[in-house]
Amino acid sequence: MSRGRGGLALSGVGYLALEDGTVFRGRSVGAGGTAFGEAVFTTAMTGYQETVTDPSYAEQLVCFTAPMVGNYGVSDARGESGVPHAKAAVMRRLGGPEWAEWLRSNAIVGLDDVDTRALVLRLRDGGAMRAAAVADETQLPVAEALAQVRAQPLMEGKALVAQVSTPGPYVFSDTGTPRVAVVDYGTKRSILRRLAQAGAAVTVFPHTVDAEQLAEFDGVVLSNGPGDPEPLRDETETVRSLLGRVPILGICLGHQLLGIATGHTTFKLPFGHRGANHPVLERSTGRVLVTSQNHGFAVEPSTADEATYVSLYDETVEGFDFPDLRARSVQFHPEAGPGPHDAWPILESWTKDLARAG
Repeated sequence: MSRGRGGLALSGVGYLALEDGTVFRGRSVGAGGTAFGEAVFTTAMTGYQETVTDPSYAEQLVCFTAPMVGNYGVSDARGESGVPHAKAAVMRRLGGPEWAEWLRSNAIVGLDDVDTRALVLRLRDGGAMRAAAVADETQLPVAEALAQVRAQPLMEGKALVAQVSTPGPYVFSDTGTPRVAVVDYGTKRSILRRLAQAGAAVTVFPHTVDAEQLAEFDGVVLSNGPGDPEPLRDETETVRSLLGRVPILGICLGHQLLGIATGHTTFKLPFGHRGANHPVLERSTGRVLVTSQNHGFAVEPSTADEATYVSLYDETVEGFDFPDLRARSVQFHPEAGPGPHDAWPILESWTKDLARAG
């Protein structure tokens, strides 16, 4: 094992191989072995630890566009879940040994000294692709890696919430008003914290929870999560059966499920929306919010009255409001963990509305 910049321990030459045959070499700074998944990129300048612990990144190899990653260390408080979910971290430059050690101890393949500009351009042109992040080229030649990559299933059609959802219900915060149920499709801890800070008593349920249990609460949050919403037919039916019975707030995947439940259509984006600088138009006011986003699927553009927010990148629907059904949603992350605070009031105002109604 050699020593690199700042005395960092480097285990050898690794590479990222995309399904189209493009290979990007770099230095291995994380765990050994090989990680298979979908290669995606995020434009967020901070929040690297939050990114790889976000369950929405399950089955993905994350390229960071920020020029240096890991320069302010790690902290248990920054984790968005109990374990990492991204399978690899691909960087231009590793910022410090603490981040490298964290990647190794959490079994995440890490590559630095990668030409991330070229990689992002390739993903923008060709779309998110199946890929392999290989820590040691001598252990897995490129030709063998590519054969295995092309045998992997596509992300489209994958139902992934079962592997990230809680196995059983638990109470996150037992004091407060209103009483809020969170359906865990892969929820981030920062969503739960923000709800509790807004005064709610928060109980988290697995994705298999039935509508009757949820209807007993003052409000229901449909959380973020990974994968394609279309195969989640049981989850969608649960949402549909709740409409009009209890106030609903959908976030990210929860927004997509609400869309499907109300007759809208979802599709796979070419390379997704991932980062902390995505502009969204609030149609009722003309105001533009800069938002934190992380999704590979979206609700198709719509001019329907219920479409409250629209992406300024591609006009996909970024929010719904169904007053008669007591349901609303946002595609972006109002908890902004991490990210800009333009959307922060959404969770608080929804929680206060529930408290006033109760």
